Amino acid sequence: MPLNELSRYTHDDVGKRNAIADILYPPVAFKSMRMERMGDMVCDIDFDSCDFEVVEKTKFCPKCGEEFADGELVCFNCMVKLKDIKDVSVRDLEISPEFNVEGTNNFNSFEEILTEENLERVNRFKLTITDYRRIIRNIKQSVLRTLDEAVRKNDINLNSLSIEDKVLLFAKSFVNVDYKSYGGELGYFEFNKIYVDDRQLPALMITTLFHELSHFLLKEIVAQALCHLLDCTKTSLIDSIAVFILSYTPINQLIDEYAAHTVEGRFTLFGYQDYSSFLNIQRTIDLPDEEIEMLKTIGNTFSADIKDILESFIDDELLADIKDIFRRQILDKPDYKNLALENCTLLNSRGMVQAIGFVVCDGFAISMENVETLKEYNAHWEDNNEHQG
Repeated sequence: MPLNELSRYTHDDVGKRNAIADILYPPVAFKSMRMERMGDMVCDIDFDSCDFEVVEKTKFCPKCGEEFADGELVCFNCMVKLKDIKDVSVRDLEISPEFNVEGTNNFNSFEEILTEENLERVNRFKLTITDYRRIIRNIKQSVLRTLDEAVRKNDINLNSLSIEDKVLLFAKSFVNVDYKSYGGELGYFEFNKIYVDDRQLPALMITTLFHELSHFLLKEIVAQALCHLLDCTKTSLIDSIAVFILSYTPINQLIDEYAAHTVEGRFTLFGYQDYSSFLNIQRTIDLPDEEIEMLKTIGNTFSADIKDILESFIDDELLADIKDIFRRQILDKPDYKNLALENCTLLNSRGMVQAIGFVVCDGFAISMENVETLKEYNAHWEDNNEHQG
């Protein structure tokens, strides 16, 4: 489907638009009154004179997460036996998540996948709204199983983890995470792994993880859509094609990068959005403004589904904790000029499916002309898996 025809499937992203408006045009009178009242509040308690007894908690309930003193054996609220709190290093934890998709066809080479017959199947694009929702649900279910297994296997008490370790554990339930301490990039997603620079403050490591997780999840959505269109089992070959499709042209790069920036912005504060990599790609594209906005709309809609996946694991309490650590550690003043780059339009379900077709169909045809590049991608993919094992 031509890009300009997607406009008939759009609607306003009201929540995002209102949130931006509240920041740029705050209700001054109410804000002043609230601050004045806060200034009148006085705390008369002298905490220095209070004598608190600190009880070390060494047990936890594997069901509700409540912590208990050493002598306790059972959580009577849940009627389950308590477990010892272990000092788990989330950074060193190896989880190795997998997203399995089974199909009738089992392709063993790019030559078997990238055929004229399969190109016709992709171009017919028999992906329905129900199919797309099933892909999103499959991703959620896979991560829930992986996270649950990791928590049970390692006796992890989520309540005892730091904010950054909680986010890292969730991230590792999606994709392998490794660290780097060189170069100017805060992080990047490559093949089947996220790399994060560990010289950053924890607040920036958290937002970097969300940004790179978005790249991974968009790849996963495209890969599972290909599996459906080709009725095939998902392998590293399919994953390599999905990575290639999202990176082979500046247009798909722009969609991918805008989605990642928008997801990252969900887990930080207004005024700290960074669209630098998106702008760098935009400078390489000579398109009318309305087409750029449509590409941003596609990215914004992808980001809404990615945020829906992530927020299955990030509850309101943890989201508030993430924003609080960002507020405490990042001392730069907020800069709201990047809010002008925010797109406040969403595609409806039918438009979203058409957008996936826009990304996938042309990309599959170009993949047929770049088999050697894909073989290099897959070699890196398998090499990463060997090192992980």
